[in-house]
Amino acid sequence: MSDYPASFDHMLAAWNEPDPSKVRAHLERALAHDVHFIDPSIDVQGIDGFEANVHEVQRRIPGAAYSRTSGVDAHHGLYRYTWAIHQNGELLLPGFDVVEADAAGLVARVLGFFGELPAKESS
Repeated sequence: MSDYPASFDHMLAAWNEPDPSKVRAHLERALAHDVHFIDPSIDVQGIDGFEANVHEVQRRIPGAAYSRTSGVDAHHGLYRYTWAIHQNGELLLPGFDVVEADAAGLVARVLGFFGELPAKESS
């Protein structure tokens, strides 16, 4: 496991913040202004778009808990880890992110994947 920027903890805190008025403060400590966030459900650029997505997901999945479920592996400013979303103690969605940090350690790009990796097809 590698060290990772403190911005990652602030980004995770934004997803778990129950007070909508405090989400932006977490994101300002986590994200580059022009952050690019891509997952199977969205492709958005900028901190405003990222914040809007956090609020929308929190609205759709009230009371969900977001967590990293692995260590963080890193090289050349790129980081990968697995995560999960739980609600009422039940796993809703596991996933995998590749994150790029800028020179200041802020999150510049998030490439998210939903679910487990598919099994290798037999040849």
